[in-house]
Order: sequence, then structure tokens, then C-alpha cells
Amino acid sequence: MGYEQIAAVDLGSNSFRLEVGRVVDDQIYSLDSLKETVRLASGLTREKLLGDEAQERGLETLGRFAERLRGFAPETVRAVATNTLRVAKNAGQFIERAEAVLGFPIEVIGGREEARLIYIGVAHAIPPGRGKRLVVDIGGGSTECVIGRKVEPLLMESLFMGCVSYTLRFFPDGRIDKKRFAEAEIAAAREIEAIVKDYRAFGWNEAVASSGTAKAVADILEINGLNPDGVTGISREGLEKLKAQLIRAGSAGAIKLNGLRPDREPVFAGGVAILSAVFSVLDLPRMTYADGALRLGVLYDLLGRFHQLDMRDSTVRQFMRRYQVDAKQAARVERTALQLLGQMIPLDQPQHENEVRTLRWAVALHEIGISIAHSGFHKHGAYIIGSADMPGFSKKDQERLSLLVLGQRGKLEKLPLIPSADPLWRQIFCLRLAALLHRSRDDHPLPPLQVRQSSSGFQIELPAQWLQKNPLTAGALADESAAWQPVGWQLRVRRRSAAAGE
Repeated sequence: MGYEQIAAVDLGSNSFRLEVGRVVDDQIYSLDSLKETVRLASGLTREKLLGDEAQERGLETLGRFAERLRGFAPETVRAVATNTLRVAKNAGQFIERAEAVLGFPIEVIGGREEARLIYIGVAHAIPPGRGKRLVVDIGGGSTECVIGRKVEPLLMESLFMGCVSYTLRFFPDGRIDKKRFAEAEIAAAREIEAIVKDYRAFGWNEAVASSGTAKAVADILEINGLNPDGVTGISREGLEKLKAQLIRAGSAGAIKLNGLRPDREPVFAGGVAILSAVFSVLDLPRMTYADGALRLGVLYDLLGRFHQLDMRDSTVRQFMRRYQVDAKQAARVERTALQLLGQMIPLDQPQHENEVRTLRWAVALHEIGISIAHSGFHKHGAYIIGSADMPGFSKKDQERLSLLVLGQRGKLEKLPLIPSADPLWRQIFCLRLAALLHRSRDDHPLPPLQVRQSSSGFQIELPAQWLQKNPLTAGALADESAAWQPVGWQLRVRRRSAAAGE
């Protein structure tokens, strides 16, 4: 691999975390761990806008993380953002500022992708179990539920409930009483009931809780002797005693429990209510606790990419099988698309690695929409990619792939405004031209062709004699030239005569 240290940054709804790990023989050993309570979710308005104060808290924290990450190579750091930045309408503006402060790209990941990474982290944090394992992670804005075996997640869901959001919703003034607690539990139970039938049918042999809420509850139950004798972790009996003490105290601030940290206190009631509903609806007698979760999962996923075990490649292969993609045609188009791209940029340079990989993925998936209907298949494919759960891919990854697949044919005006300097235009050009040249779907060799990119557009040079013998392609190229004009780009098709070196 060549790198001894890798790092994960988790922009959670309650806390921001930084984990630095040392890689030894495909294992990750923690070197440094930083956590700051940001409560991003508490800054979300009813209009789903992230307030200025919450943004500033987040940026200040990322500034401190940036100091610790100074000198790290870009490929050794992965930063992910979760529920609050999934739902905030102005998330893009905050992320742009956050990336400038942190110095590394930030990915907004989907709920199921978060669940996948959480399970990977838990699986590497505790000893292997027998059979299947249920993992429940209560975050600040969402709760992830996963069933897996060994290190492989098998069933993943993300539920729209978290310790911050539920505390703000049911205990906004800090008061806790029986009625409010029951309302919070009922609301959480309704969320869980949407998945309970599938999860019970799938089954599990042991249940594990992760996240700050689970750690706080597990510590409090043990320190205060609320669990039955000989029971560790989180027990149903201990949780009931804790809930009763919270209600009697009337507020988290008034409760006298050893182990309840000041930073956890304001959101504790919401987290306990959700955990109580999890125990009731899933009929759990006990849960063990696992540390690490999302940030450790991000580290191991990042390590996998170094070893050519990128989950994104596996996802693309799975989608090709699921949507019955013509693999031979995809290979033809990929070969030509990369040949074209290689005439405009050096493919083996690290700064172009993402562009090359994204083009490969887009080519592999460009015909998945045919499984729905041939007419408008590029639109169907773009919708699938933009809407599906794609393990390993961030929301931004999926958006760019979706745009590439949408832009592979037809009018380019349908695409949103894309800056002229964005490499996406070059990728769209390569995909469109490669697909056009392989319209016959056979293995006849293509003529020698040259492409160039300028500030105003692209130029294609083909043998004049070949174009005369292939009038259908010549006509399609003329239409392609016309398609680029409305978006402010020129596409020139030059005919190379035999005398010019054909």
C-alpha cells in the first residue's frame, strides 16, 4: 500500500469525530481519536436549513481536525457526512466551506451506505460471533439497523430518528415525564415496525448496540449496578430501571447517575426512548456494546480500496448482473472511451484517477435502463443510478454517474448547469462518442481517430474515406456536432484525406 497512516472523519448529527489509524498487516490500530460535540442536528430549522451557529461550530471543529491531518495524502483520508447533511437544503453551501477548512473532500453518504460502514466497523471492533449479528446504531439524526454475518452486512436500513432530533421533538425544554417518554417511544416504535417483519424473518443470533447513546447507557447501567447480577452490556431490566429514574428525576439535568457525561446529558432522553423502543419492538433481552462503528468502518473500507477491493467496483458488477447489461458491448465502449480520454489527459496520473474510474463505472452502467425500456433508456438508467442504494458510493458519486448516463445521448440542454472547467464534460464527450461509434454492436475495428479538447470544445479527426463508407456514422457525427452548440460548446468533425497520412 505504501501508507502507514489513514484517517476517517465522521460529520455526525450530534458529534464530529476524527480517527487516525496505523496499518499493520491489513489490520488497523488506533493512533489518535478526537471527538467534539457539535450538535449539527439542533441547528436544523423547520424549513430544513442549517443555521449559522451550528455551521460555525462545525467549521471550528473541522479547523482543529485539519491541524491533525496536516501532511496526510488526499487518498489516505475519507470524510463522510450523515443524516443532517442528507436532509439540510443548504448542505451544499456548508460542505463547500467545510471542505475548504478541512482540506479534504467530504462525502454525504446515504442511510444504507452509513449502515453498511457501521456494520463493517462493528465487525472489526468485536470478536467474531456465531451466525448472524444484529447491529443497531442510534445517531443524532438517524438510527441504522443492520443484520450481517462475520464482516459482511446482509440487510441494511436507516430509520429517521435520532437522539438529537427526538430530544428536540419530545423534550424541547428538557422536561421529562411519563407522557412525553411514552410519546417518544411510540413514535420510535412506529419507525421500527416498518422493518420488523423482514428483520425477524431474516433472524439473528446476537444483538449489538453502537454509538454514543449505547455507550452512555451501557456505562451507566454497569457503573450504577442497574443490570441484573452477572449481566453486562445493556439489559432490558436495566434499561427499564434507567427509564424509571429519568422520569422520576423530571429532567436529564436533575438525574443523579454516575457516568452520565455533561455532553451527553442534553440528548440523553431522546436516545434512551429510541433504545427502549428497539428493545420492545424487536423483543431483545440484551445487547452488547461495540465501539468504533462508522469511523472504523470508513477506515477499513478505505483500506480495501488500497488493496483493489473497492466496494464500488463490486456494486457496479452487481448492477450489471441485476440489469442484464450486455458485457461485451460495455467492454467495447469502455475500450474506446478510455482511448479517447487518453488522448486528452494522461490516464496513469494520480490527479486523474477519479475521472478515469468514474468514466469506467459510467460506461459499465450506461445501458442499465434498457432493462426497463429501450425508448429513453438513458433517462431510466440515470434515474436508477440517482435513486438506488449503491454501496460504496457517496451521494455526490451517484449524482455524477447519473449525469453521465443521462448525458450519453440526446439533447445536452437537459443537463443542469455544469461549469465549463468541470471534467464531466470531457467524460460525457468520451461516452457519447464511444457509444456512437459502437452503435453496430460488433467487433469491427474502428479507423484511426484523433480527438483534442480546447477551451471552446472538442475536435474529432477521422479518415475521409472511412466516413464515406459509413454514411450512418457520418450523419450521426453531424447531429452530434449540432447537439453541443446549445450548451456553448463546439464539436468539429474533420475529415482526414489519404494524402494527409491516412
